[in-house]
Amino acid sequence: MMLNASAPQRIQDVATRLVDQVEKVIVGKRSVIEEVTVAILCEGHVLLEDVPGIGKTMLARAFAAALGGEFGRIQFTPDLLPTDITGSLVFDPRSAEFTYRQGPIVTNVLLADEINRAGPRTQSALLEAMEERQVTVERERIELPRPFFVLATQNPVELEGTFPLPEAQLDRFLMRTSIGYPELDDERNMLRRFRSDAPLTSIRAATHPAELLEMIAEVRQVHIGVAVEDYLLDLVRRTRNHEGIEIGASPRAALALARAAQAKAALHGRGYVIPDDVREMAPAVLSHRVIPTSQADLMGHSNQALIQTVIGETPVPVETMKAV
Repeated sequence: MMLNASAPQRIQDVATRLVDQVEKVIVGKRSVIEEVTVAILCEGHVLLEDVPGIGKTMLARAFAAALGGEFGRIQFTPDLLPTDITGSLVFDPRSAEFTYRQGPIVTNVLLADEINRAGPRTQSALLEAMEERQVTVERERIELPRPFFVLATQNPVELEGTFPLPEAQLDRFLMRTSIGYPELDDERNMLRRFRSDAPLTSIRAATHPAELLEMIAEVRQVHIGVAVEDYLLDLVRRTRNHEGIEIGASPRAALALARAAQAKAALHGRGYVIPDDVREMAPAVLSHRVIPTSQADLMGHSNQALIQTVIGETPVPVETMKAV
């Protein structure tokens, strides 16, 4: 299947409207909003890791409103059960049959708030949904609506009473990112703008699920030339041989980076990937998929810093071939 010549421009137009709508609420963080938009164009999931009060929940709610789909929220707590997420079969005395009562996971955009507050058994209830877009309840498979995205949040500084996500579940997230504190002028603007108004009321839908599914399919047809493909594979393979990394990125990570680079290219109205697309998406896509050595950990080298080092050491191709 060839990518229609007008598709990149259409994707860029819709994505720009989407980013503009979300930026009404998340002020001064356009690069983070674009990262999440890239994940959405890949139908991927995002882990937002930041301190409380930064706007992680607001970001998820803003995207749900701008995407025009259904929104579900789960507040993860230690006593949360898997059936609180997936739903359960309930006996109906009138029909003498069990019927499925759907859980909050049956939605388009799911906010998994403070995901590391729940136990591993409950966290694992998300694995099937995130990978296969379905849940299994008492051997009955329930297909989830498409598109389906999980935007999960966790607080990296308050670790008491939390359960760190295992690597297998971290790998289900296309990317991990953070919002960070706003600049002074942005925070002043936010203070004045939201002093009396509810921020979410200003957001209008920039697209709808059917159009979004079309764009997701088109993004996967964005061309990746051989030179860029070699660069991407070289970057991923260097994470496996770096002295500060114990376990490097997997082949699944390479595929995730390729899809993110395709979406990044489409976001800029291009039907082909350039090395900059790969380089810009690598920290968010790869940082949670590598494990540093104990020595690197003791020296305070973060995963993001190690990936940036790998990026700096990987030769960039001088010329790339565009799609014909």
